[in-house]
Amino acid sequence: PHSQALKKVFSENNEIQKTLDEDFIVLNLVYETTDKHLSPDGQYVPRIIFVDPTMTVRADITGRYSNRMYAYETGDIKLLITNMQKAKKLLKSEL
Repeated sequence: PHSQALKKVFSENNEIQKTLDEDFIVLNLVYETTDKHLSPDGQYVPRIIFVDPTMTVRADITGRYSNRMYAYETGDIKLLITNMQKAKKLLKSEL
């Protein structure tokens, strides 16, 4: 249910769509991964993790929930956009 609601908000938000298309590689997992790096704080869905060019999970870019650090809900879209912008700025300074 949360995944579908978030997917709907993503598809309706032009800013997110443009940013994802131009600046990010998106990996949508249908099944839970066994890679502990992609589930640093547990296995739950949906979760959005930013990974830098060195394949390191950006632990400093998180959502607002302390028990699900990489969770975003439909009301968190502004925070997600802010975090996407933060990831882009850091990426450009790292290159």
